[in-house]
Amino acid sequence: MNNNPAACPTEITLTLIGDKWKILIIKELLKGPKRFGELQTCIGSISQKVLTSKLREMERCNLVVREVFAQAPPKVEYSLSPLGKSLHPIINAITVWGISYLHTQVI
Repeated sequence: MNNNPAACPTEITLTLIGDKWKILIIKELLKGPKRFGELQTCIGSISQKVLTSKLREMERCNLVVREVFAQAPPKVEYSLSPLGKSLHPIINAITVWGISYLHTQVI
C-alpha cells in the first residue's frame, strides 16, 4: 500500500477494503469471531485460496486478528481488530444503500 501521507483518503480506504471479498469478510466478522470454515460457509462462493489470501492481507493491514488456541487439534479464530470494527458504520451504510437501490429497481 502507498504510505504517502498525502495520498487520497478514498484511495486508501478502497485499497484496504475495496474488493467484494474483503467487504463480505468484514460483514461476517462484525457478527463476531469466526473459524476459517465458518467464514467460508457464510460467504459461500469464495475459494479456500482466496479466503486465505484476503485474511492475510487484512491481518497485515491490522484489520483482522488471527488467534491460535493451544489445543489439539489446533483452533484458529479470526476477528476484527479495533480498527476493523471501526468500519462498522461504513459497512452498514453500504448495506443500507444496497437495500435502497434494490427497492428502486423494477423487477
